[in-house]
Amino acid sequence: MKLKTAQPKTDNINDLLCRIVDFTDHRKAILTRNLFDYRTAGFEPLDLPVCEFASAMTCALAEHLHHRRLVVQDSDHLKFGDGGQVFISPVVDSQGKQFLENGQAEIYLNHQLQKLSENLIHQQLAAELLRQKQQRSALLLEDNQ
Repeated sequence: MKLKTAQPKTDNINDLLCRIVDFTDHRKAILTRNLFDYRTAGFEPLDLPVCEFASAMTCALAEHLHHRRLVVQDSDHLKFGDGGQVFISPVVDSQGKQFLENGQAEIYLNHQLQKLSENLIHQQLAAELLRQKQQRSALLLEDNQ
């Protein structure tokens, strides 16, 4: 799955925030699919590699703090391309899969809804930080003119 950038980037932090917004947007689509398709024969619940992505963003932020540049490292399921592109391979949601195999559909659905809720919080936080950062940048630009 290829992600496109959410908005034009003006610096490294904007870039990281845009990547988080994009990641959470695509994760929402996968988790929503898990809710609607779980009764389909042969269905296997998927998710995006959240810990891998968080680790990549943490390392990129550390690089930014130390060297004022954005460097993101590829991992098993994440490949970072030019222009802010991210290629993500979804992974099997093994816990969700186990719930389905054990006939625990209600627990499975609650599990997926909890993931969706957490994802929404992460997306809203990143979007708000991006909005405030861009607003602050615009005010600084205005003051300098």
